[in-house]
Amino acid sequence: MSAPRGNPVPSAPPSYEETVGINTNYPHPYPVPGPGQKPDGKGMNPPPYVGQPPPANNAVTVQTVYVQQPVLFYDRPVQMCCPSCNQVIVTRLSYDAGALTWLSCGGLCLLGCIVGCCLIPFCIDALKDVDHTCPKCNALVGSYKRL
Repeated sequence: MSAPRGNPVPSAPPSYEETVGINTNYPHPYPVPGPGQKPDGKGMNPPPYVGQPPPANNAVTVQTVYVQQPVLFYDRPVQMCCPSCNQVIVTRLSYDAGALTWLSCGGLCLLGCIVGCCLIPFCIDALKDVDHTCPKCNALVGSYKRL
């Protein structure tokens, strides 16, 4: 097929700038070498400062928030920050008879240990509930219930 006679055939395809629509008259963000200058950057004028105005002096207040991980209390002392006195402490333990102690006592009674052997669970710390207190301010900071 041949081109129509009224339209001339272009000699080359359009350039990238023409295809994409880049404005070639817009100033470049980098210096363009003038006539007689080498493109190595030496002897070229720096580009004019085109940018945003300096930010206003608005004071920004930054608040640092420390989030403490939840403390899990078991039957061992825990190192933590006391919520009452805000000191780093190792908790002091105290043992109290709880549900497991009383159930163990009742179970021993059912097995026939009525004379006094059923009171043995009250002497064993491993069957009691544990309270964690602060050694500095004596505040109760947590508890561990066996049942």
